[in-house]
Amino acid sequence: MLKFTCCDAVRQFSNSGQAQVLRGITRGYERECLRVDTNGLLPTTAHPHALGSKLTHPWITTDYAEALLEFITPPSQDPEFPLAFLRDIHRYSAQQLGSELMWAGSMPCVLGDDKDIAIADYGRSHAARFKTVYREGLGLRYGRKMQTIAGAHYNWSLPNEFWTTLKDCCASAGSDQDFVSDRYFGLIRNFLRFGWLIPYLFGASPAVEESFLQGRKSDLLELAPGTLYGPHATSLRMSDLGYQNRAQAQLHVSFNSLAEYTQALEAAIRTPDPYYEEIGVRDGDHWKQLNANLLQIENEFYAGIRPKRIGLQGERPAQALNKYGVEYVEVRLFDLNPLVDIGITPDQGIFADVLLLMCLFRESPPITAREQSENDENKNRVVNRGRQPDLHLLAHNRELPFRPLAHELFDDMQPFAEMLDAAYGGDRYSTTMQNLRTRIDHPDTTPSAQVLREMREQGGLSNYALNLAKQHTAGLHAQALDAATVARFSASIEASWQKQAQLEAQDQGSFEDFVARYYA
Repeated sequence: MLKFTCCDAVRQFSNSGQAQVLRGITRGYERECLRVDTNGLLPTTAHPHALGSKLTHPWITTDYAEALLEFITPPSQDPEFPLAFLRDIHRYSAQQLGSELMWAGSMPCVLGDDKDIAIADYGRSHAARFKTVYREGLGLRYGRKMQTIAGAHYNWSLPNEFWTTLKDCCASAGSDQDFVSDRYFGLIRNFLRFGWLIPYLFGASPAVEESFLQGRKSDLLELAPGTLYGPHATSLRMSDLGYQNRAQAQLHVSFNSLAEYTQALEAAIRTPDPYYEEIGVRDGDHWKQLNANLLQIENEFYAGIRPKRIGLQGERPAQALNKYGVEYVEVRLFDLNPLVDIGITPDQGIFADVLLLMCLFRESPPITAREQSENDENKNRVVNRGRQPDLHLLAHNRELPFRPLAHELFDDMQPFAEMLDAAYGGDRYSTTMQNLRTRIDHPDTTPSAQVLREMREQGGLSNYALNLAKQHTAGLHAQALDAATVARFSASIEASWQKQAQLEAQDQGSFEDFVARYYA
């Protein structure tokens, strides 16, 4: 039976009057996607000048590779705004790409040698060089191909009024900041327990190009020449074939408290790793990585969800969390949906809202080493064979069938769908959850199954994703932006170039000193 940390609070926020405070939930998206040429191959062209400075533009940048676009929506309390703004970014960007396309899906196109994947170049400033050196290090540590994978991140936070009411209702002692951080970490622990629902419901990367594996052995089968797939896979992006990290297997980052989490990250950026030491940090004036430690910076730590805080005075992530507490969480498990032009469907955010609220209110004891092993195993089973008819997951060291577990979680989430419906009016949350629930008993309706069927019909991943990229581009071109929106984007582009020039003019001292100050 579902246990809540504060039952009175659940009842209180379910009241239509008190539920209104949830209208203050703030959301935002980050969406990555590769640029490709008309043949579906990685281009050698630079990030288009017409899209602004990727160092300073607030909405349009790149992630790892020069060809890996990243679109960022401003945070908003309007639940409709993030996807609407993301669509505007896509419409504007499509006009600036010339003949190039935005690849449809998370797993990359056919790739050549690692050296042919150009790392993003952010300019001449120390801050720009820092970002480039960090990416050089990622390429040496994990290979550049892994860094071409694309996904969608969902940023989510609750308003101050909510926290004040919850703290009063739960009669909690201690500072407001500590209370908020503790509850966010409780949410994160429950997300680690139950987040496997996301790749099952929304995973859309059941296949990879054979070139991506670089000769690594796998249990995948041939779908078409050059394309390998898992018959019941949901999200190979989140499997060991996707984001893999040899050294991070040694990390023991605890989410049991903010202090334990930040201490582990601080230790990781200062603990040498023999393999990275062998690579070396510098070769003369050329920097190969920022350091030879387990992590170069905290953001190198991969996790399905992360606590976040924007520093007010340029603090590193761990410093900012320690100083100011958790500000929001970043959900990182969503694949891109290749069936839609912006890669993200509205039901993803609706589901995440409900799941995150359930995780927040549900009891969340500390995660032991054994339980973390179970959590990791459950995620691996779902991403590799989530649609397998007889799939079982682990719960308290017992093997239990997947479908009853998934239905039980939907039962547990129902009060929070109703809570959000009370906040916003209507039944959008409850109806969406009912529709998504049908995917449990009908795995052929999941995005991963749909994608697999269409890939098979079209002769593999590359044909499928390229055809969709062309369709999406044509559709985006047909959706003309109004003059005011075009003017807003044009002004932001010009402002970003001016800001980059200012940063380059302001630099003082050596790059070595700049790096040292970062770790000081």
